[in-house]
Amino acid sequence: MEVKLHDIGEGMAEGEVVQLLVGAGDLVTVDQPLIEVQTDKVTAEIPSPVAGKIDNIHVSPGEMVEVGGVLVTISPIQEMKEKEKAKPMKRILAAPFTRKIARELGVDIEKITGSGPAGRVIDEDVMKYLENNREDEPAPAVIEGATQSISFTNRRKQISAKMSKSMLTIPHVTHFDEADVTNILEMKQELKEKGVSLSIVAFYIKAVCTALKDFPIFNSELNEEAGLIYMKPHINIGIAVDTKEGLIVPVIHHCDKLSIRDIHTKMKQLNEEASQNGLRSEQLSGGTFTISNTGPLGSTGATPIINYPEVGLMAFHKTKRMPVVIKEEIMIRSIMNVSMTFDHRIADGGTSMRFTNRVIELIAHPSLLLTELT
Repeated sequence: MEVKLHDIGEGMAEGEVVQLLVGAGDLVTVDQPLIEVQTDKVTAEIPSPVAGKIDNIHVSPGEMVEVGGVLVTISPIQEMKEKEKAKPMKRILAAPFTRKIARELGVDIEKITGSGPAGRVIDEDVMKYLENNREDEPAPAVIEGATQSISFTNRRKQISAKMSKSMLTIPHVTHFDEADVTNILEMKQELKEKGVSLSIVAFYIKAVCTALKDFPIFNSELNEEAGLIYMKPHINIGIAVDTKEGLIVPVIHHCDKLSIRDIHTKMKQLNEEASQNGLRSEQLSGGTFTISNTGPLGSTGATPIINYPEVGLMAFHKTKRMPVVIKEEIMIRSIMNVSMTFDHRIADGGTSMRFTNRVIELIAHPSLLLTELT
């Protein structure tokens, strides 16, 4: 008897095999779960229609199967003695995304001890298992033709693990826009002439903090297990810093409560400590939104990876002096490229664009930030 994938959703066309619950040669009873399958709407177990012996399993975890595709073949047995009944295979509790992360990273999820409720394996368990078992992996063979090699440092391993987790978990979307920074550059110069030197990025950060108050969805965190999106009570801005050892993201805590001058001071301090590899763990944790200032390096655009488990990342790119039409007149203005990357599970394009428009408005008209100085 062939057990096929039937339509377990509303007009589904295919499903992904999440977990095999039996093995070839096992004896099964009527309605015993055989295979766990995930569709775009639900995760469901495919039960056995008869009592019998599993002849063959035709699919593997991670495989996409069309509706009508054969999953398992069973030889029916009319009567089965109690001692012949197969004990169900060990079921690993884990969300589909967690299973996907494990498969993509080559981790056998059955070897992981879950730390979640009822022993559920969560994303952090997979990453911790991967990190703890790196030393057990055999050394790679020398690549033919390679003339030199450099160490894959602990910093790079940490970056690799975090970036991989973010990309495997979050559906990234990036959109691009432009911001007129002419007025804010003029304000910065005026302040400098009066003896007040402030980084232009401090203004950008204040604009982002102000916009996050209007769009708190981008200052949140998704808990898929609980089915909840948590709105963070504070705005803690992470700043992507390029160091010799690799990318690092120190955090300005309670950034929304700081003035532009305070933000500048905190940012300068963090940058100096980051360059000397002297940041403490509390200075690298607790971020709720990240910004990246790539303009000084000449970047005109990028699609950054979100700093998981945050919802968004805004990058400020290269600024150019260029002609712009304003009220039917051509003027030379300083225009900066901006990119906004967000988690499409939590927010949609329209919301992201409105948030970005608000940041751009505050940057273009820095006088609007005067009410946000403290």
